[in-house]
This record gives sequence, C-alpha cells and structure tokens, in this order.
Amino acid sequence: MNYDFIIVGAGFAGLVLAERISTQLDKKCLIIDRRSHIGGNAHDEYDDAGVLIHTYGPHYFRTDSERVQSYLSQFTEWLPVNYEIRSYTRGQYWNFPINLNTFEQYIGRASTREEFESWLDEHRIRIDRPANSEELILAMAGPEFYEMFYRGYTVKQWREDPRNIDPEVCGRISIRTDRNNGYVSERFQALPRDGYHVLFDNMINACGGNADLMLGTEYEDVKSKVFCKHLIYTGSPDEYYEFALGKLPYRSLRFARQSFDANELFEREAIAGKKGFWQPTVQVNYPNDNDFTRIVETKHITGQQCDVTTIVREYPQDYSDGAEPYYPVPTGEAAAIYRKYEELAGLERRVTFIGRLANYKYYNMDRVIEKALDCFERMRKMI
Repeated sequence: MNYDFIIVGAGFAGLVLAERISTQLDKKCLIIDRRSHIGGNAHDEYDDAGVLIHTYGPHYFRTDSERVQSYLSQFTEWLPVNYEIRSYTRGQYWNFPINLNTFEQYIGRASTREEFESWLDEHRIRIDRPANSEELILAMAGPEFYEMFYRGYTVKQWREDPRNIDPEVCGRISIRTDRNNGYVSERFQALPRDGYHVLFDNMINACGGNADLMLGTEYEDVKSKVFCKHLIYTGSPDEYYEFALGKLPYRSLRFARQSFDANELFEREAIAGKKGFWQPTVQVNYPNDNDFTRIVETKHITGQQCDVTTIVREYPQDYSDGAEPYYPVPTGEAAAIYRKYEELAGLERRVTFIGRLANYKYYNMDRVIEKALDCFERMRKMI
C-alpha cells in the first residue's frame, strides 16, 4: 500500500493534518491509531446509562484564536459553556480558582477586593524568581492557600513534591481578586454541540476518498507493509526510536464511572445545589487524602437533558506497559531526556513529529490545532 502521507495517531493533530492534506493538497493519507476510535483523548461517547461523557477526562475547549475557532466551525456548531469548578477540602466546597469569593469563605464574612489584595500582600512569601511550583504558589497566594488547594493535589497528580515540578504546572491556574468563578479565561469557551465524536467524524468525512483509516492497529505491526513519501508521527518519540535514549516518564490515569438515576439524585440535590446533578459543578478537585484527584460530571456542560447522570473519579497512576501516557512529567530530568530525542528527530527529513506526545508538552487543545495548521502551511510550501 502506497500513500503520500502516513499519519500515526488520530487525535487532534493527526486529524487536522489529514483534513488539510486531503482537501487542500488532494493527497492520499493513511491514518493509523491503536485505539478503536478517532479523536484521541478528546473522544467522547454515550455510556451505558445514556450519558454523554468525556472518555479520557474532561476536555474544556476554549481559545483566544479566531483562526482555530473558524477552522473547527467548519465541522461543528457550538454550545457556549461557562466552565466552573470547585475544590473540596476541610469538609466543604470552595470556589476555585482562588478569588474573592474563596477569600470570603475562608474568613467567614463579606469582604472587598482591596482587603483581599492586602491580605495576599501580607501572606505571600517574597520570591523574585520562583524555580518550581511550590515557590510559585507561595509567592502568589502564601502558605495557607498553598496547603489547602495545591500541595496535596500536585503530589497525587505527579507523585512528586511540588518543589520538583516546573512552576508552569501550578501556574496554569490563576489567582484572582475579583469574583470571577470561571475556570479558564479565554474569550471563546464552548463545546461541539453534538459532541467531540461528531466533530471528528465530520473531519474524516471531509477528507472524502483521500483518507483511509486503520483503527485498532499498531504502527509497528504494519510499517513494513505500508509506504509513504512522508510520515507524520504524533506518538511518543522514545517509542518511535525504540527507547534508544531512555524512556520518557509519563503519568497515567484510571477512570472509575458511577451512574445515578433521578431517585438517587434526589438525596444529593441539597449538596449539588442543582436538580438532577450529583455535585455542584462539572469538576470538583480533591486536594486531600482521597486517592482520586477530581470528580467530573460532564452533564453540567453538555446540555444533555435526562433523568440520569454519571460521575467519573480520576485516579492518577504510574505509567507502565499497557497504561496510557496522559501527562508528560514536568521535571528537569524528563526535559533532558526529551531534548536528546528532539535533536534526533531534527535530523529526520521524511518524518514530522507533532502533538502533545510527540513534542512532550501538555498543550491545550487549541494550541495543538494551531500547531497542526502551522505545520500544514510549512508542508504546503515544501511541496
């Protein structure tokens, strides 16, 4: 079998490039993925209870890029969403990210932005150039909020002390002095109206006869049987090079689902504050002694109307054979291993490495899409 391009991985990066190559260059692609579906970790599906869930953890699409929004809008209509989460610690739900509402919960009375700013200024630890996640949060919010919301969660998620974790990890979560309860700050916040799985199907359908799919297939098992002018690889670079320079560390996840019907939810409504839901918001963090890091209830954001709901507990775990590599480990040692593979990949002329795994970087979805679009433009100029 001969193709112009073989694309290993049917996540956002692979599908964007497949669609662009097929429709704009009229070239033939083969897309290979070891999973039984397209969409990678952004895949969603209806579970046995009939609830639309995000199979591999919540994917909160948001962007400030008009280019990305316009591109995806070819394949989906949108459901506007305001993502709100909570943190459960010390026996109660707290507004999170930290904001003025959180501060009022903490002091037990009404307050003002000026008082909160003054409190933060008094409790912050002066660190001019935070070198790790612990130092960053201590410098932003002080030791009390660090212990309440960040330390336990980070240790569970990464199995590393925050002192060993790059500052950008905890820095992804802002600290505000207003009453904004939104989880993220991007201008455009929405989900594909009919689900990510429909968005991905529409992208494949747009390719017409120029894209073939091989799902449930390992690239290693077929690479001697398929040939191409150029390979696009979205998997982990250490796997591509057969771990010649060492294994890249990742963290993995285990998901535990639990569904509830209307009768069971009746008892939870006082806690959730919403009829038909198990918890108050789409996501609740657990920065404490629970084995899981968060509970996600996607029905809060999908707009689905039904008498059941499903919650998903997320349990971080070590990455080993048979597990999925979800999160690159943000330590200096891991970065040093990746740089060696990056140098090796830079010598390739007929292979392009792109995506979260291939670049060993935890990108938001819109960033993956933008990088894939940029990659296509470079390819177009070379052809």
